Amino acid sequence: MSEIWITELLEGIRDTLLMVGVSAIFALLIGVPIALLLVTTARGGIFERPALNTTLGALVNAFRSTPFIILLVALLPFTRLVVGTTIGVWAAVVPLSIAAIPFFARVAEVSLREVDRGLIEAALAMGAQRRHIVWHVLLPEALPGMLGGFTITVVAMIGSSAMAGAVGAGGLGDLAIRYGYQRFDTTVMVTVIVLLIAIVAAVQFTGDVLVRRLLRRT
Repeated sequence: MSEIWITELLEGIRDTLLMVGVSAIFALLIGVPIALLLVTTARGGIFERPALNTTLGALVNAFRSTPFIILLVALLPFTRLVVGTTIGVWAAVVPLSIAAIPFFARVAEVSLREVDRGLIEAALAMGAQRRHIVWHVLLPEALPGMLGGFTITVVAMIGSSAMAGAVGAGGLGDLAIRYGYQRFDTTVMVTVIVLLIAIVAAVQFTGDVLVRRLLRRT
C-alpha cells in the first residue's frame, strides 16, 4: 500500500470512530429517558399517562421503521440547519443520532419491562417515592440488559456509518465507495470490510465483558 492510501485509511478509521462515538453518546443520553417514559407512562406504570405513551410510542416507531438511507436523505435540510453542511463527519452525526435514539430506546424499554414487578411493588409498599423507584430499582436492575442493548445499537451504527459514506460523510464507508466501488479496487474493498469486522468484534467483545461483570455483581 502507498503512504497516501495508508494515511487515508487511518483517517477513515478515525472518522468512523468519531461519528459513531458521538452519535452513541446522544443515543445513550436521549434514548434512556425515552425508554423510561415509555415504561413508566404505560398503563399500569408508576407515572401512567396513556395519551403521552401512545404519542411517544408512535413517534419512536415512525423513526425506527424508516430505513437509514431514506432517513439520511430526508434529514439533509435539518442536518444543514444544525451543523451548516451536509458533507463530512459532523453531518453524519445528525442522522446517525436520530436513527440510533429510537432504536436504543426500544431496546432499553425491553430491559426495563423485564424488571421484576414485585420489586417495584415492594418499594412502593415501603413508601418509596416514584422517582426513587426509577433511580434505585428500574435502572439498576435493567442495567445489564441495557448495556447489552447499547452494544447492539453501536454495532448497528457502525454499519449505518458505512452507509453514510454514500453521501460523502467520510469514514471507512466513504473509502469503500470512492476507491473500492467506483475505481473497482478489490483490495480496498476487502481491507475496509476486514477493518469494519474488526471494529464490530472489538465493540461486541467489550460489551459482553462489561455485561458479564455487571451480572456477577448482582
